[in-house]
Amino acid sequence: MQPLTKAMQGATCTVKWAFGLPDVVEKLRELKIEQGSKLRVVCKNSDYMIIGVGGKRYAVGNEIAGRIQV
Repeated sequence: MQPLTKAMQGATCTVKWAFGLPDVVEKLRELKIEQGSKLRVVCKNSDYMIIGVGGKRYAVGNEIAGRIQV
């Protein structure tokens, strides 16, 4: 298990768990980023990542991506 920020660009990962403030975790659930969901690292930058979840793409800051374990 590792934080999402350690995943390589192009990798497909399964979310093991996520932690953080309740409102942040709730927003992740609204975006379908929750335990057991699959996501793909589309683009990786020093400040953010673009991830694909269920046919949609989202930009996620590394401070949030680091709280998602895959």
